[in-house]
Amino acid sequence: MGDKANAHPGAAGRATAADHPASVRNVVLVGHSGSGKTTLVEALALTAGAVNRAGRVEDGGTVSDYDEIEHRQQRSVQLSLVPVEWGGYKINVLDTPGYADFVGELRAGLRAADAALFVVSASDGVDGSTRMVWEECAAVGMPRAIVITHLEAARADFDEMTRTCAEAFGADDPDAVLPLYLPLHGAPGPDGHAPVTGLIGLLSQKLYDYSSGERKESEPGPDQLPLIEEARNRLIEGIISESEDETLMDRYLGGEEIDFKTLVQDLERAVARGVFFPVLAAAPAADGARQGLGTVELLELVTGGFPTPLEPETPQVTTPDGKPREIKACDPDGPLVAEVVKTASDPYVGRISLVRVFSGTLRPDQTVHVSGHGLADRGHEDHDVDERIGALSAPFGKQQRVLSHAIAGDMACVAKLNRAETGDTLSAKDDPLLMEPWEMPDPLLPLAIHAHSKADEDKLSQGLSRLVAEDPTMRLEQNQDTHQVVLWCLGEAHADVALERLRSRYGVQVDVVPHKVSLRETFAAKSAGRGRHVKQSGGHGQYAICEIEVEPLPGGSGIEFVDKVVGGAVPRQFIPSVEKGVRAQAAKGVAAGYPLIDVRVTLLDGKAHSVDSSDAAFQTAGALALREAAADAKIHLLEPVAEVSVLVGDDYVGAVMSDLSGRRGRVVGTEQAGGGRTLVRAEVPEIEIDRYAVDLRSLSHGTARFSRRYTRHEPMPAHIAEKIREQAQDSP
Repeated sequence: MGDKANAHPGAAGRATAADHPASVRNVVLVGHSGSGKTTLVEALALTAGAVNRAGRVEDGGTVSDYDEIEHRQQRSVQLSLVPVEWGGYKINVLDTPGYADFVGELRAGLRAADAALFVVSASDGVDGSTRMVWEECAAVGMPRAIVITHLEAARADFDEMTRTCAEAFGADDPDAVLPLYLPLHGAPGPDGHAPVTGLIGLLSQKLYDYSSGERKESEPGPDQLPLIEEARNRLIEGIISESEDETLMDRYLGGEEIDFKTLVQDLERAVARGVFFPVLAAAPAADGARQGLGTVELLELVTGGFPTPLEPETPQVTTPDGKPREIKACDPDGPLVAEVVKTASDPYVGRISLVRVFSGTLRPDQTVHVSGHGLADRGHEDHDVDERIGALSAPFGKQQRVLSHAIAGDMACVAKLNRAETGDTLSAKDDPLLMEPWEMPDPLLPLAIHAHSKADEDKLSQGLSRLVAEDPTMRLEQNQDTHQVVLWCLGEAHADVALERLRSRYGVQVDVVPHKVSLRETFAAKSAGRGRHVKQSGGHGQYAICEIEVEPLPGGSGIEFVDKVVGGAVPRQFIPSVEKGVRAQAAKGVAAGYPLIDVRVTLLDGKAHSVDSSDAAFQTAGALALREAAADAKIHLLEPVAEVSVLVGDDYVGAVMSDLSGRRGRVVGTEQAGGGRTLVRAEVPEIEIDRYAVDLRSLSHGTARFSRRYTRHEPMPAHIAEKIREQAQDSP
């Protein structure tokens, strides 16, 4: 680990195929937008020899996946993989977006990784969304470490930020969040700020000076040792308290000096078990420097302290029909089980799938079974198909470096999987398997769109299907009530990226239109109507008269049709025609153009002609009768009401409840959810929560989440209903 002898990098950071799972490390970088994750990835690759001193890959471009949309958005919007080699290990570094709208990419990164590096800016601190991700990792026991960046910023304080991290992340045991190094400061500049030029190893008691551009090790002076004594003792106690050797603490308290090798081994085991969380500092290399500050220590931590892919449990595996299947963890010779964690489209290569192999070995030109289940509600149809994969490669900037194979524990990009979508399982053709999907955030911000032109309309369906295949956090809805095409997204930035991808990748220009909710109509009281359809214009005429009575029913009753005709006033063969006409008119609406529900329509009387009466005539008469009954009655507009559950920090409960009340919501209960959070449950009209995903994030500073579920339709206030009727009358 970081205080061990300096390891020598492997093949200059070249992306090669791993030969054994024990030589692989899969690490995901987590942190808020602007914390320095992507810069840190570049610094690690530079230190490992994968990039040149300008921070560019040797064949041009940046080391992270470049995306034109990211360039325009000026933020990371997708998961990217950067494989580097260090000390004989292959490290798959997964860089995730820090913005909340792209949490789906973050969840995919967490699924593919075996450990997490939480990147915290010394100038910005720890935000609420980063705390929430830490809790997710803690729930599954994922090993974690903390990297503090931006120490060059004015008033940046490593000690203070370490305490902040201990408070934010060490709720159960603050002594489990401790630094392995202290910053070594150079001479103060004209502004009085002393730059960080190196690190002091607390265990090794050595200085690591980066001021020359490469790490140089030296012994501390006599005046420096007392400065680290307190931090060193606390670190040793924290390591020993997590040691599996129960005698170690007694020996330490008895005055025995615990040797360096034992401490490092116990530290590595504690980190790998997810019970100790070291804090490190890192900074990019200065101009002309080969190594960034702290990058060597960080690479040693990853290779020495983070678990191999052999250690975590494999996610649950079943056959496509749901039968459990036991899979030996990370066996290169076992049955093939791999998962698509990201899907992208390349204009020249086609669809490229980033795959994590959990069992078996993946090889080029292999025929695999592609299985995707469980996301039908998001526009992803269940599918089981066999496909022949193309080349395997590792991403390196804009380039793809060819791999000969990908063993269990490794990751690779797979070309030509035309049917594979994010979240799909790849398995052997003769032994199809399915992995339990990871938890996907629910998209709750609707974006109603329609094609800009006839040419766009022809391409829209294919563009949308490709879009949702790439991003399972996006849901495609073809609303049968409002006749709108709706993309459900995680937030405004997510929606902007979706529109930009439709335009730039798939050549589809769309217009955004106001989103409509599915309103309904019903009768407020009993009413009667007479439908008369009589036409004589030469030749075969039309004759049908019917009288109906309409009365409201309880919610959820639908439409009942009752026949009470006596004496054959309406011939028996035409009674279904009246019902058909009534139901057709009910579907069209009787006041503002929304479907009529929860009424009983009773056919009481009517007249027919022996020659001119027909099925079509009585259908028309039934519709006319319903319209006349509505004209003489008060019609309620019904709006959908959702049950909304908001999980929010206790500090924001009052603000959330007040906001819900302002949306005509009724709070029906609150309960403590643990961890300083409260679950607020309320019933809110859906028309009032169209943009709640955006508003709640602003209200709670990104710390709250919510879910919604349709419950029923109920009458909307008269003044709102009147506005909607006026809009319906004014619309063409």
